[in-house]
Amino acid sequence: MTAEFSRLRTIMTHPSHPGNVGSAARAIKTMGFGDLVLVAPRLPDITTHPEAIALSSGAADVLERAQVVETLEEALAPVTLAFAMTARPRELGPPVCDIRQAAGQARQHLADTPHGRVAVVMGTEKSGLTNAHIALCHRICHIPANPEYSSLNVAQALQLAVWEMRYALLSPGDATWRPAAADALPSGSRPAASDKVQALLTHWEEALVAVRFLDPQHPKKLMPRMRHLLGRSALTQDEVDMLRGVCTAMIDTARRR
Repeated sequence: MTAEFSRLRTIMTHPSHPGNVGSAARAIKTMGFGDLVLVAPRLPDITTHPEAIALSSGAADVLERAQVVETLEEALAPVTLAFAMTARPRELGPPVCDIRQAAGQARQHLADTPHGRVAVVMGTEKSGLTNAHIALCHRICHIPANPEYSSLNVAQALQLAVWEMRYALLSPGDATWRPAAADALPSGSRPAASDKVQALLTHWEEALVAVRFLDPQHPKKLMPRMRHLLGRSALTQDEVDMLRGVCTAMIDTARRR
């Protein structure tokens, strides 16, 4: 995990539902972040509420570390680039971007500013962010959802936001998660070598001749098309073996007839 992950803060303003706070903690932990700040929550014990703990689903440590402050100004005090998440257009306010653009800007900002901090600011469940809240941020940010129904639960919106941030911040060589290397796969699940695929094609041609689907005197373009088809399929060794078994069964059945 890169150090930049510790420099992203997620802020929830005036949260009222403990379940949303717990879900938010889970959302940010699954994406590798952990800095959660709550601005003037409706319940003073919202981070220890049973519903919050239940919906955090293993992210209780994020809830325990969550800061509770009275104002958004306090939450943003160490932040050098803040994105106000809102679905409503505003006549006045900071520049507008979508969440993917925001993630790219956050990555660049953290790279260019060694002591910089980025924040994603979420509004209340009922009414979102106020104009006063947005005025404290550097960018207005939206999620390009269905324009006919763009209503997202605050924890859902936060999950999408931190996913984009994670994707932008992961370096190409990050080893925290990556598809399994070919050498780590079972031998049959590895991509089939070229010679194995060529042997399959030869066997496949024999089988098609045996069942009289292919006339060797007038092959036309059948086998080149088969070659392209199998080439696009990125066959594994198990799949090659399976298809060769089909070829053998086709030839045996044709001979018995």
